[in-house]
Amino acid sequence: MQVSKRFLALLDQQLAQFTDRPDLRALVVYAALPGDSGQPTLMAIGHWPATLALSGDDPLDAASGGAPEPDTRRWLALRDGTLLLGALRVDAEQLPWPPALEARLEATARCLTQALRLDQDQQQLGRELARREDQLRLLVHQLRNPLAALRTFGQLLRRRLDGDAANLTLVDNLLHEQGQINRYLEAIEAIDQNAAPSLAAPGGPTPLLLPPGLQGAEPQPLETLLGPLLQRAAATASLQGRPWHGPTDGRLPTWRGDANAVAEILANLLENAFRYSRGGGAIGLLCQGENGPNGTPQALTLAVWDSGPEIPPDERTRIFERGQRGSTGASRPGSGLGLALARELAAQLGGSLELQVPPAALDPHNPDLPSNGNAFCLRLP
Repeated sequence: MQVSKRFLALLDQQLAQFTDRPDLRALVVYAALPGDSGQPTLMAIGHWPATLALSGDDPLDAASGGAPEPDTRRWLALRDGTLLLGALRVDAEQLPWPPALEARLEATARCLTQALRLDQDQQQLGRELARREDQLRLLVHQLRNPLAALRTFGQLLRRRLDGDAANLTLVDNLLHEQGQINRYLEAIEAIDQNAAPSLAAPGGPTPLLLPPGLQGAEPQPLETLLGPLLQRAAATASLQGRPWHGPTDGRLPTWRGDANAVAEILANLLENAFRYSRGGGAIGLLCQGENGPNGTPQALTLAVWDSGPEIPPDERTRIFERGQRGSTGASRPGSGLGLALARELAAQLGGSLELQVPPAALDPHNPDLPSNGNAFCLRLP
């Protein structure tokens, strides 16, 4: 069994506190190892004083090589419940121990027991994380092949459909989504290989929520990412047999910033709308601009809305917390992270994400907005 350097440093510190006790000859700490017979064996992992010589042949009796133990030797078990983690061997000048020495030895044994258990748990966790990282690397590597094949087939299909504008748009969207998945894989690999920059936001300690490979270093036009996202939403609505209401006149907002982060937020909101709203109900995206007194743009609101069922009042705050889900989607797959991630990303952009019930309250003059349902409003500066 191996123990960490941190535990060994703590062990030396605990044993060194007994240098003021001339009535102690030696202290030895052992860790329990699983034996071939099913019974644990003990291996010495630390001792005091530093000049003490331990025999590798018989760790239980280093001084006499198998002879009977001295009458002044006692053992304190390092036990966590029914699990024997190790032992503390005490060689004293005489018995019984003075009460003050006995209390110190028992406190040391308790400290070493807790530290040894934590050390073992940490090492077990480290081995499990290493195993999962190996599996993740393998999956990322294996995903490259089918993704490359999809891109090849998509490009071949695009050539065959040359001149068929309607179907070419579908193929272009497939190729765009394939490229997006590739970007996710590259971000995972960058994090795994520690090749990505620090996840600290520039000028502050706030961690960035998107992998570095998905962050926009320079302001980007939102239209470039919003267009394919809305085409995907329209296709999903068509497959589900429900109405889809995109931005008025098909015009996309002219906003520049971290478009990747905004696209992640809207993708989460649209996925939730299609997954949890009533079957056949309408879904849409409303774009509203706000101008200042002199007519200059001040804010942009992007609202993903559905026609119900409405989220119950007592859940409207809780659903934005990590790991929390509303009663509407409790029976469906999900992690409860989408809305929490979306709100945190919105705050990172200097904006906000709020729930508006019903959507019609956003614009009473818009006949498309239902009087029942939910609207998640992303406000961007």
